[in-house]
Amino acid sequence: MILKKSGAVVVMMVLLSGLSACQTKPEETIQTKLKSSVSESGVYSFMLENGMKVLVKPDHRSPVAVSQVWYKVGSSYEYDGITGVSHALEHMMFKGTRNLKSGEFSEIIAANGGSENAFTGQDYTAYFQRISSDRLELCLQHEADRMRNLQLNEDEFKKEIEVIKEERRSRTDDKPTSLTYERFNAAAFINSSYQQPIIGWMEDLNSMHLDDLSQWYKTWYAPNNATLVVAGDVDPQQIKAWAEKYFGVLKASRIIPPKPRREAKQMGERRITVKLPAKVPYLLMGYKVPVMNTAEDEKEIYALEVLAGVLDGGDSSRLSQYLVRETEIATSAGAGYNPYARQQTLFLFDGSPREGHSINELEAAIKKQILVIQKKPPSIQELNRVKAQVLSASVYEKDSVFYQAMQLGTLETVGVGWQKKDEYLKKIQQVTAQQVQAVAIKYLQDDSLTVATLDPQSTSTKKQKRSKPAAGGRRGH
Repeated sequence: MILKKSGAVVVMMVLLSGLSACQTKPEETIQTKLKSSVSESGVYSFMLENGMKVLVKPDHRSPVAVSQVWYKVGSSYEYDGITGVSHALEHMMFKGTRNLKSGEFSEIIAANGGSENAFTGQDYTAYFQRISSDRLELCLQHEADRMRNLQLNEDEFKKEIEVIKEERRSRTDDKPTSLTYERFNAAAFINSSYQQPIIGWMEDLNSMHLDDLSQWYKTWYAPNNATLVVAGDVDPQQIKAWAEKYFGVLKASRIIPPKPRREAKQMGERRITVKLPAKVPYLLMGYKVPVMNTAEDEKEIYALEVLAGVLDGGDSSRLSQYLVRETEIATSAGAGYNPYARQQTLFLFDGSPREGHSINELEAAIKKQILVIQKKPPSIQELNRVKAQVLSASVYEKDSVFYQAMQLGTLETVGVGWQKKDEYLKKIQQVTAQQVQAVAIKYLQDDSLTVATLDPQSTSTKKQKRSKPAAGGRRGH
């Protein structure tokens, strides 16, 4: 099944589950001081004089806090020849500043009982810590330090780039479905930068230089290109004071937004076959669809979300019910859609056929389900099921302080605006069956379809033995 949340979110939701509840602290004094900057959902927002945004979501059920710094830069900002530079810089951000030696930031966080890491996406790069709320100031202090004082070392870079290459081999090159997905994106997009892999093409990693990272750091790592998100057992007024103390003194940069790279209109179905050593075949299908940033009618975005839920939202969803259980054509079949991106994206289907069935049968079965919903809108029962799932998910999401911060950071950084979080549940509840049918008819058309199939080759050939990466590398993100 295609996950709608990024891998980092899914992993952290598991890690942060089961937080113990404690007595809620009164917010009356804070609300009086900051009334103009508090949303209905309890999010406090500030803007520092240098242009840095600060978002705070108090949650006093456990004495922990999550701090995240989001930069508006990711793989979709890159150009030919330097793909992977955002991710490479993310690794190097742990290698020391003018004030801290390599790895010392991580040591300080660990010594204070916290954990930290980072992740790179198509539209952002983010750094985070989870720590006892009484130690939070340390995180802000050192994040501000490496925002402007990073020291890029040639020897550290040479070691780390080999770590990144090995990460690419293990996570993409040696995983048939991941490599198929990478080639699928490259075929689905012609001029959109979403065709580029986040980790970068191996050819670009082989020719990457320290100066590429240095220029990227100078261009994008600035307070006016960043958002600080803090969630947990915190006082918003104190967070504002710390943000002004540590980040507010940093000088803003002249940030030139990237030129829009709108995907050229697709004029017919595209198909690729990827031949790799693998045990089972795999199918990927993607239809061009708008996102919140590009939609002419915002209602379509929520209808596409509900459409994904009708098709793939648990055991009672259509793909699971008809393809996996009833006809037994597939061992797995899923659908997914992410409305929060900077550029136009894809409505995805994927799956693997059961033994005795072919990729062509699986594709035909998926298309049959698309045709069914195009001819007849989903039932009231199906609509209510999806809406109930959205409602319950919104409740469970509040159990993860990390995910609350992730929502705010993602929405703000991709350009949608964090306020959309407060509208989501209401907008989903307003979606009608006819709207779901309408977006299926409008967007799930063959002329905008890209199909990738993994054609399994014999796995008996011995893999070439590789040397281990240089020691001391940052753990992969």
